[in-house]
Amino acid sequence: MRTRDLVKEELVRQKTVELVVEEGLDNFSVNKLAKTCGISVATLYIYYKDKDDLIVKVAIEEAKKSSARMVKGLDPELSFAEGLKKQWKNRIKEMKDFPEVVNFFEQVRASKYQEKVFPVFEDALRDKLGKFWTNAIKRGELAEMPVEVYWSIAFAPLYNLIRFHREGRSLANKPFKMTEAVLWQTFDLAVKALKK
Repeated sequence: MRTRDLVKEELVRQKTVELVVEEGLDNFSVNKLAKTCGISVATLYIYYKDKDDLIVKVAIEEAKKSSARMVKGLDPELSFAEGLKKQWKNRIKEMKDFPEVVNFFEQVRASKYQEKVFPVFEDALRDKLGKFWTNAIKRGELAEMPVEVYWSIAFAPLYNLIRFHREGRSLANKPFKMTEAVLWQTFDLAVKALKK
């Protein structure tokens, strides 16, 4: 039996993300991946059962890394505004430093793989973010609300600004570049909307 090659495994993960972003999940194939990596298809089957197993395992590994970066430095005891600002900074950094991973997850989110992958995000984020959220409610800084409402107000504005920035266009196809002033004005409005 052949031993696992960690360098090859990392190359396979990296090239999987790149190919899915470039070609989409529908056009992704194990044969294309093997060719891109300069390895045989048989080598891929040392690490993965099939294409689905490969995509799920790569996505789960990337989800663990991404979620760790999103809560890096977040102390659940921070005030609500400080903690949310830390989360915004982490998410902006994630999108700037790892744009291919972010785009990869957009593909996964719209696929059959989401049910296996996105619970990993929830599990990885639940502890710190749950404590942060609970503490803010206990201190009377945050009103109680369903998590979907919270997320929509706390993070959707940030993701929309980032999308406008990446596309270079906002509503009505107007040119757009996110500035610090626009970013933190949006943040202040989100905090104001969420505070009790």
